[in-house]
Amino acid sequence: MTVTLHHDDLPKNLDLGNCIAVDTEAMGLNNHRDRLCLVQLSAGDGSAHLVQIRPGAPDAARLKAVLSNPKTTKIFHFARFDVAILRHYLGVECTPLYCTKIASTLCRTFTDRHGLRDLCKDLLDIEISKQQQVSDWGAESLTPEQLAYAANDVLHLHALKAKLDALLQREGRRELAQKCFDFIPARAQLDLAGWPEVDIFAH
Repeated sequence: MTVTLHHDDLPKNLDLGNCIAVDTEAMGLNNHRDRLCLVQLSAGDGSAHLVQIRPGAPDAARLKAVLSNPKTTKIFHFARFDVAILRHYLGVECTPLYCTKIASTLCRTFTDRHGLRDLCKDLLDIEISKQQQVSDWGAESLTPEQLAYAANDVLHLHALKAKLDALLQREGRRELAQKCFDFIPARAQLDLAGWPEVDIFAH
């Protein structure tokens, strides 16, 4: 595992390919209150690039270009949160996208355990720690433990996507999954507009 920490933006000429894993860390789970602190990216090659977003930082133009590139598929776990916070703080729409949580929920109906830790254990036989999940991501200097945790959130998403794609295909739900992925930006926009806990399709 190679973890590279960047401050405020990606370096020039960094090529991550046309399918990248993406995750975020923030000060909390309220997109309007809690600021974006870290964006993690991986090309699926065993390396992770972490971009620390500090208060008053520059525009992060290269990071925005990567996230908004319509030719690059972005793989998330629980994309709804990440897509919303990236839209709110960076003004980008991360499409096209893939969500491993939604994919798992659609094809692994024999379980209610669809968290990233569960998927890594069940599908890849990899144990990951979530110990740093509630640590202070707004700190000026992140600890080695925080960096390792953040990297693990993206390092396995490509492998999980491959496993889940096979299960979706087996169960005949790939088309349904794609329709769900396509709706995520609208669901994230509803969250930001004030309907986070409301199912607008309910009676």
